[in-house]
Amino acid sequence: MKFLTMLQSSASISFSEINIVRKAALHLLCSLSLVAACWIAFRLYSWSLVTHTSETLGLLLIIQAPVVIGVYSLVRQDAQKTSYWRAVARGILGLPAGALVMAFGAIVLGAPIGSRYLKSTIYWSILMSLFTFVPPACFFGSSRVDWHRLLAHFRPKEPLDALVSLPAYGSVVGAWIGAWPMPLDWERPWQEWPICVTYGAVTGYLIGTLASSIVVLFQRPAHIKGD
Repeated sequence: MKFLTMLQSSASISFSEINIVRKAALHLLCSLSLVAACWIAFRLYSWSLVTHTSETLGLLLIIQAPVVIGVYSLVRQDAQKTSYWRAVARGILGLPAGALVMAFGAIVLGAPIGSRYLKSTIYWSILMSLFTFVPPACFFGSSRVDWHRLLAHFRPKEPLDALVSLPAYGSVVGAWIGAWPMPLDWERPWQEWPICVTYGAVTGYLIGTLASSIVVLFQRPAHIKGD
């Protein structure tokens, strides 16, 4: 009897670990789609953030938004209680809400205001919302406890929490570092808003995505021992 209990426990743990590996692999699709979008912009259209800022940001959004919303809806925390399409709806609703917060924060911190920068500012804000607000909206829904724990204090309860927190923190820190060259008198085209900030945010997001996948794969859930 004790042998059967141990066998069932072992099978449950193995299934849990396989499920975690699958979620980490799906999570890496977000990075691959972002890299693919940059490659398409450069190779097929000869666009870059320096030469075609708004167009490049728009292409990144078209490719990245369905991938991010789809992936985080698949790996949602409350899969047994919430359907996939409800998680997708949460992500879609979180996209404009997060974009408003990002746009407001950027303007407060000194982002230029005017018709010249309006389109690129809107696109940048939506992209930052994809990096920061949409994943927890799909993953956690409206759980205030989870949002507060991850985005305010970064205290992951489970390894899978890193799938949401590390890319979000990486993109915000990357955008902050990318903003440093903007006020410098170098007169380089990449110092324009929001070019260098976007480069920093994308780089930070890619680093955070890779780091979170490593954390999920190597930080296994604690095994519960039977008496």
